[in-house]
Amino acid sequence: MRPSALLRIASLAIALPIFSACSDKNDMTAPSSTRTYVQVERLGNPLVSEVFFQKRDHGLANTTAPATDIANGFDVKIKAFTNGFNRGATIANTLAAVLVPDMLMVYPNRAGSTSGWLSWALAAGYGGRNLKDDVVDAGLTAIFGNLLDPNAAVLPGLTSDNISTSTRTYGTTFPYLEAAR
Repeated sequence: MRPSALLRIASLAIALPIFSACSDKNDMTAPSSTRTYVQVERLGNPLVSEVFFQKRDHGLANTTAPATDIANGFDVKIKAFTNGFNRGATIANTLAAVLVPDMLMVYPNRAGSTSGWLSWALAAGYGGRNLKDDVVDAGLTAIFGNLLDPNAAVLPGLTSDNISTSTRTYGTTFPYLEAAR
């Protein structure tokens, strides 16, 4: 075979996949088939699954909807965990009430300046999460500190993950985050 014929065959072999991927069809129309998505993780509030549930229950927590949290006994699991550390009924009941169902709550009819994790439940605030919220330390303080019950003993060494908060700055408009370093 002549070199020019080999060159044409090689060019065709390279071009064929490219041209076959091209189409005059308008891809901006609705999809032609229905897609099914499978939920693999659910993290409404930080630490709920990771702290309160045994590892064997993580799959159930991750693949079910918040509407099933009470039926799945998530409130009972939270109370059992806190009772295991003798945290008392006030802490156990408060955490079960604000974390089940496990959804990040936002009340847009409240002042945006009161936003923050669990602010909706603990201070009649807006709710949601701020980028600067150290939700791990806040969660550990709620569980092992005296934030929810001033009479509860603070369990030293358990109220922080000992990781300092971010030194990054956050803007007031989207995308809020500074450029990557």
